[in-house]
Amino acid sequence: MTHEDAPAATAVPGGEPEPAPLRRFRRDRRHKTLGGVCAGLGRHCDMDPVIFRIGLAVLAVTGGVGLIFYGFAWLFVAYDDEDENEFRKLLTGRVDGPGLAAIVTALVGCGVFLSMLNNGGALSFAAVLALLLAGAGYWSQRRTTTAEADPVAAQAVADAPPEAQAPPVAGAPSWWRDPIVKDGTHVGGTGYFWGPPDMARAAAAPSGGGTGGWGRPDAVRPPRPPGPRGIGALTFLGALVAGLVGAGVTWDDRSLGHSLQTGLACALAVFGLGIAVSAFRGRTGVGSIVLAVITAGLLTASAALPSNIGTRWMHRDWTPASAADVSGKYELGSGVGTLDLGKVRVGAGKTVSVHVEVGAGQARVVVPADATVELRAEVGVGDVQLPGDASNDVDVQPGVEKRATLEPPAGTEASGTVELHVEVGVGQVEVSRAS
Repeated sequence: MTHEDAPAATAVPGGEPEPAPLRRFRRDRRHKTLGGVCAGLGRHCDMDPVIFRIGLAVLAVTGGVGLIFYGFAWLFVAYDDEDENEFRKLLTGRVDGPGLAAIVTALVGCGVFLSMLNNGGALSFAAVLALLLAGAGYWSQRRTTTAEADPVAAQAVADAPPEAQAPPVAGAPSWWRDPIVKDGTHVGGTGYFWGPPDMARAAAAPSGGGTGGWGRPDAVRPPRPPGPRGIGALTFLGALVAGLVGAGVTWDDRSLGHSLQTGLACALAVFGLGIAVSAFRGRTGVGSIVLAVITAGLLTASAALPSNIGTRWMHRDWTPASAADVSGKYELGSGVGTLDLGKVRVGAGKTVSVHVEVGAGQARVVVPADATVELRAEVGVGDVQLPGDASNDVDVQPGVEKRATLEPPAGTEASGTVELHVEVGVGQVEVSRAS
């Protein structure tokens, strides 16, 4: 008998019943998927471990907190049938795969967390989700403890002879505790989304002497147990509608990244609600879980978009007629922005500074024919084309930065200097000379 199966109280002759020992959090070996952390949390809090798997997966991609918690729990929490954790094994020189995997998981989580320090929205969402997950586990554990708090009633139930009961209803959700009959055997499934591999085979026996495996004609497939219908389709439809509405409300007056974050956050909230409802109904679909993880990943990616990328593709031309008309900065959210400085005459010994910034698209700059250009071009993802480039092919690269000094063509007298800084988030920078 493990510590989780200990009775609520032990009666002492001539005295008060002793309180039951506190349940300690241990990893579960029988129902583990990777390190047994979520299975142990489910057993400790009396909840379906799928809820913890989904929550930690979302926390892993929205700030790395899920990976940090899972890695350290894997490293410092022992299995329920062992007294030594992976960290103590490493200290004694027994370096094995699980211990190294736990360290790598925690380090990857720390790296993701450090890379997301500047993203306050993702970290706030991760903090709220972690608090909700911890609160749900604490509430479930307290609910179970309260239900078993009466030691006299527990002892009376333990001493009473077993009563005749109706056979269990096929397909009824069992959550963590399996129905136990008089001889100590278990009836029905475990209620786990990733249950024991032999659970399905144990549900049916082959007929007619056939011993073939699954998928063969002589194999007997277990009938689909009656139960509540899944709500995966309704969850997907609700998430799609919520995402479109959330993005549409902020599409006209906000940046592209903000609109996508709003829509994806609404969709992720619907997915989370649908998964929670289906889990409590006893049916959790894998499609909803996968879509929720994908949505969380897209939400994290959208948070990395530059804030100056707009939602409308525009074409804008700037044509100052003189050096006095040149503005210090020209900006465009998304589209094609063209700055024509061909008519600008910079006096000898004078300098004109200009900054062009395009969130997504193309930034075209036409520089004066007789000016020396001190160029600094930066592209997050894209290409830079300068006068005199042999090839006009677009070579898309991440993190492109070029610094160059463009002298006037031969035979042209230099009249001044243009300090040009062009910045594009995603797209192309194209600089050419006026004829």
